[in-house]
Amino acid sequence: MRFFNTAGPVNPEMHYSIPPLERLDVDDLLLLIRQWKYFVLHAPRQTGKTSALLALRDQLNLGGEYRCVYVNVEGGQTARENVREGVRAILSALARAARHALDDDFVAEIWPETLTRAGPYGALAEVLSRWAHAGDKPLVLLIDEIDALIGDTLLSVLRQLRAGYPDRPRRFPQSVILCGVHDVRDYRIRSAAENQIVPGGSAFNIKATSLRMEDFSRCEVESLLEQHTEETGQAFTDGARSEIWDLTQGQPWLVNALAYEACFRNKTGRDRSREITGDAIQDAREQLILRRETHLDQLTDKLQEERVRRVIEPVLSGADAVLSISADDLEYVRDLGLVARDRPLRVANSIYREVIPRDLTWTTQEMTIHHDPAWYVDDAGVLQAGKLLAAFQEFFREHSEHWVERFQYKEAGPQLLLQAFLQRIVKNGSRIEREYGLGRRRTDLLIVWPVGGDAGKTQAGPNRSTQKVVVECKVLHRGLDETLREGLAQTRANMDRCAAAEGHLVIFDRTEGKPWVEKIYRCDETEGGAPVTVWGM
Repeated sequence: MRFFNTAGPVNPEMHYSIPPLERLDVDDLLLLIRQWKYFVLHAPRQTGKTSALLALRDQLNLGGEYRCVYVNVEGGQTARENVREGVRAILSALARAARHALDDDFVAEIWPETLTRAGPYGALAEVLSRWAHAGDKPLVLLIDEIDALIGDTLLSVLRQLRAGYPDRPRRFPQSVILCGVHDVRDYRIRSAAENQIVPGGSAFNIKATSLRMEDFSRCEVESLLEQHTEETGQAFTDGARSEIWDLTQGQPWLVNALAYEACFRNKTGRDRSREITGDAIQDAREQLILRRETHLDQLTDKLQEERVRRVIEPVLSGADAVLSISADDLEYVRDLGLVARDRPLRVANSIYREVIPRDLTWTTQEMTIHHDPAWYVDDAGVLQAGKLLAAFQEFFREHSEHWVERFQYKEAGPQLLLQAFLQRIVKNGSRIEREYGLGRRRTDLLIVWPVGGDAGKTQAGPNRSTQKVVVECKVLHRGLDETLREGLAQTRANMDRCAAAEGHLVIFDRTEGKPWVEKIYRCDETEGGAPVTVWGM
């Protein structure tokens, strides 16, 4: 039985898959190769780049016109600034790849002696030159994980490829594809030898173009799910299909991970007579987040980088779009897959929107917030949202100055602290849905709380209902009357959109020097015929 793949390149015999080359414009690729071009293929991690390169290698070799080798140079990362050891690792990997793909031992036979004679700053170029000249077909080289290399090792590889470029195709590869997360123009190579930052674009100024591998389209997501249904008879409900798309926006690893969790890891989901429901997908989402899966962990680790913070912080805080975000920083964060490629500027998908604030406030949740969820639930299992927000108001007054200052993302500190507090209470079957983005001047939170049963059970039952509570967060701007008027309208609109019966508007007043007695208040308002509780903080 095939399954949904979440690790490594796809194997169509083992995995449900979208043919990798169908996700690229193969005609464009072949044209670039025929024109002797060197170019870049990039995309966020676990998007399908390696699968596409391997499929391209196999297609080119089967066509008989080229000799094509795929090589992963990630092993050179551990050498860091030691160029000799880095190049040694790369040449060794190249020798294995040539033997595997072409049954060719030429590189294996010459690279040790060449490294000794030509040294680390010329050995790669010399090996590629002799290898290209020794064959009767043009050589095409696919270099994966190029941006895993560090400092002078990366600089040496790029410059050796550039040095041999004029000799193609008889004495150097006819075409080279560099593949990684980032476009080469975004490399900021810290060279210890040259004691400066070297832009990747200048080190590899022979690049013809950059191609980007996009996420799955909605049709591709549907096709992937349908393969499972065709092979097992197990259907995904319309709600499950919508949840997968809404949660992932087609990010390939997330799509596969949710489906695998629901259909294979979940014991109930292994019963092929049972449909996969939207509730099962929501449960799968929570399990992925709680386990801190490597994909999510690697992504959120990037939040510590200053270039990432400069983009993500105003998105989290909802700051006005007039804030200056450099084009280089924005493109860097887009390449990571953290934010969407189109406008408005926003986090790429719902799962990342949840993971980012959770990750940024994990220490706060675990070390500071000791409230018991049971304190805020009545005998009928209904969440007492008013009691919960009153407790947060007190917590915020006591701890905000200390904790917001400790946050790396200080501008979004109040919103993050509220989300940390709520997350500590809203768990075990309940969830918080988040909406935030640049220029919104607000953060929309929706608490979805299962009523009438054990909160740890996430599958809906006949005697259970769902409580929905809208919490709108705004920072006081211009004046209280305008902020209140705007916030009430937004809260009511979100209550309508989410079919929520209860709404709360939290207004953070960050006026320096203003006493807490003037910031802290609670009042009951009515907007569009619905009650909305306003909390000042």
